[in-house]
Amino acid sequence: MKKFIKFKKSKSFIFGFCLTFIVVLATNWLILNLTAPRIPILGFHSIIDSPPPNNNGETQQPLDSDYTKQDLQQFLDYLVRQDFWFLSTQDLYDYFIAKSQPLPAQRIGQRPIMISFDDSYKTYYTNLLPTLELLEQTYNKKVKVVLFLNPGSLAKDQTKSTTHLNCGDLREGLRKGFFDLQSHGLTHKDLTKINPQELDFELSEAQKQLRQCTEGLDNKTVGIHLAYPYGNMNKQVEAAAAKYYLSGYLYNSRIFKLGWLKSPYQIPRLSVNRQKTSERLIKMAERALKVTVK
Repeated sequence: MKKFIKFKKSKSFIFGFCLTFIVVLATNWLILNLTAPRIPILGFHSIIDSPPPNNNGETQQPLDSDYTKQDLQQFLDYLVRQDFWFLSTQDLYDYFIAKSQPLPAQRIGQRPIMISFDDSYKTYYTNLLPTLELLEQTYNKKVKVVLFLNPGSLAKDQTKSTTHLNCGDLREGLRKGFFDLQSHGLTHKDLTKINPQELDFELSEAQKQLRQCTEGLDNKTVGIHLAYPYGNMNKQVEAAAAKYYLSGYLYNSRIFKLGWLKSPYQIPRLSVNRQKTSERLIKMAERALKVTVK
């Protein structure tokens, strides 16, 4: 009987110890998760002007992935006034992923954010670039944005396409310091659904053509990061991407948390569409934590 009671107490002690250990572990995980520095990485598509009413007084509805120039300007205006740090892809890689460089002194205490755009829409030149120039004129601060491009769908320089960018458009934005030009695959194929030879060509040729497009400019950081078309990737795609690029971006509506990244080829991004008002984007941006020196 005494042995049974002793065994029961021993079993209760072990159970209590394990339960306490699990609670402490879970609590620490939750604290680390909630306090980890966060960097919102926002992904947009075409930037359109607010559509005028038609003959019936009705406003033509844009595509769900479109975002208006007016809302974007309001959002960026707020970020500039609040002194956010607009990251390039290389900034994120150097300072927060590889940590190969010390944090610049002038950036300490700022909140980092990345503003990115996918595909090769002409509106990045006709609507986005003038907005960035206006912000610089107003606040004397340059807003750098990331364009993840499909060079296979760029318009020829001699044509006046109203739908796709050309190399001249990209060169102007790069030369003025507003555009960070990166790869989105050559022709926007789903990289998980093509054979290894096509996959290698989509990745290598995209990088090659982007660099040809910006030849003669300071393009050492052009085409060294990748956003997966449709946000789709797998182990095969990640291995192929690592041959040409330093990092890869998803489209999974998650926020980047410092210290919680599984792989530099699985960087999370928050998707943006016309359903998200500028006020909602501001709330998303406010989740960013100030960066400090450790």
